[in-house]
Amino acid sequence: MKTLDSIPTGKIERAGKLVKTGVKIGGNYMKHFGKKLVNPELSREELDEDNATDIYDGLKTLKGSALKVAQMLSMEKNMLPKAYVEKFSLSQFSVPPLSGPLVRKTFKKYLGQYPDEVFDSFEKESVNAASIGQVHRAFKDGKELAVKIQYPGVAESISSDLALVKPIALKMFNIKGKDSDKYFKEVEHKLIEETDYRLEIKHSREITETCALIPNLEFPKYYEDWSSERILTMDWMNGTHLSDFTKFDFSEEHGDLLGQTLWDFYMYQIHVLRKVHADPHPGNFLVSESGNLIAIDFGCIKEVPDSFYTPYFELAKKEVFEDENRFTQKLYDLEILTPNDTAEELQFFKAMFRELLALFTAPLNQKTFDFGSDGFWEQIANLSERFAKDTQLRKMNANRGSKHFIYMNRTFFGLYNLLHDLKARIVVDNYLKYVD
Repeated sequence: MKTLDSIPTGKIERAGKLVKTGVKIGGNYMKHFGKKLVNPELSREELDEDNATDIYDGLKTLKGSALKVAQMLSMEKNMLPKAYVEKFSLSQFSVPPLSGPLVRKTFKKYLGQYPDEVFDSFEKESVNAASIGQVHRAFKDGKELAVKIQYPGVAESISSDLALVKPIALKMFNIKGKDSDKYFKEVEHKLIEETDYRLEIKHSREITETCALIPNLEFPKYYEDWSSERILTMDWMNGTHLSDFTKFDFSEEHGDLLGQTLWDFYMYQIHVLRKVHADPHPGNFLVSESGNLIAIDFGCIKEVPDSFYTPYFELAKKEVFEDENRFTQKLYDLEILTPNDTAEELQFFKAMFRELLALFTAPLNQKTFDFGSDGFWEQIANLSERFAKDTQLRKMNANRGSKHFIYMNRTFFGLYNLLHDLKARIVVDNYLKYVD
């Protein structure tokens, strides 16, 4: 793969890259509509493929938060066309890496020494390049290590990148400009946290130490002496990325074991620690040679305040869901309904979220749940498609819900997708056996 000798870091330079991408997309639409005049039955598949390729090609050279947004969108399998999901998923762990000289320069800047002065040996070619940083293999005192190096300028460009992406996101998610800032501020805050590797070490230690009691789960050890705000060193973990593991045959028993481990890991974090690993994409999990689950990235940790946790999970309870007054009050508590809503909006969104919650909380209301069931995913796909075509919804302000929904929904949707890929059948309350 071609390496990068530089990354655009200035606001004008990065904006210029996105403008060029926009011009390409405009050309794709003109080409598509020209073909459609000749063939009215022409589908959007070719257009989606061309647009997804051009958007990804533009973002991958920028790296940073612009590419991170693509990574987040790639998890929304039932929201975006297939071409976008497939192309954006490459941002999880397959983008052009920094060149050798730029790696040395960056390492020296962030740690004060060159890699060969810190480690006994250091492989100049990265083994994994993603949105915010890339990973190199190194050795020190007999230890095999993974060294994550953050791309230059990523932390400094977050605010300006999000300002560039904001108009696209507003249109894509039907969010009106009014009151939308709270959502973008939440994303900006989490992205800034992800660029602070010292904070990631702190989070990793807290979660790995408390979750060590869950069987079949492994974590790397982190080394603060060989890390900084922009360099992170941890144990090298041998295993197969979960996305690769699920492409090949595996036994039902092994899928269930890994799925149960993953479920218990997440439920323990949410319900006991009140914070959660909010980036559940396949690139953050490995399957070890012994068949255990390995969690390797704790950059995105979402704290769950009681003011959100309580109404969020009370809505999943049958007795609350079926009580009209209590159900309505929880929707207000979660900012899904607002005091300024019209009678039409109240009726529409109460009905909409009742349907959504009935489906998405189904796994929480059963003793066991089969995430491999195609029926569950067909319902999700059908509901997503129906809402995407709902003309009444398009006319209304989709600024609905607390800012905490962004990462909590991302967590659950990503978790559900991983469990579906594993075809896992899980025991819902199994995590309780690890609670004192």
